Amino acid sequence: MKKIPRISDSEWLVMQVLWSSPGLTADEVIDTLKGKVTWNACTIRTLINRLLGKKVLKYEKEGRKYRYWPAISRERCLRQARRSFVDRVYGGTVTPLLAAFIEEAQLSPEEIEELKRMLDENRTR
Repeated sequence: MKKIPRISDSEWLVMQVLWSSPGLTADEVIDTLKGKVTWNACTIRTLINRLLGKKVLKYEKEGRKYRYWPAISRERCLRQARRSFVDRVYGGTVTPLLAAFIEEAQLSPEEIEELKRMLDENRTR
């Protein structure tokens, strides 16, 4: 599977909007982000253009406007971001990451049982 280009934190916000509401125009993306970010419209258009350049967005021309859709699923981007994080921070090993989360989290008995179930399922694969 082809590697997805790195998506910046700012670009993630634009992608979140388009994953939630595919087919928006740039103006609609800008309106959706209004009040959530301090960026001006030009900055958001620049982010959209960067995402197009990275081929994680696609578009269709509609009259004088363009409608934008994610070219890559949210799950695929999340999977790659998780893998990149584990590789960078934990040297590619998941166990220390899980140990740190478990140590720092205050897990309920239900959450502990769910984790056990997931580990058991993973063992039988």
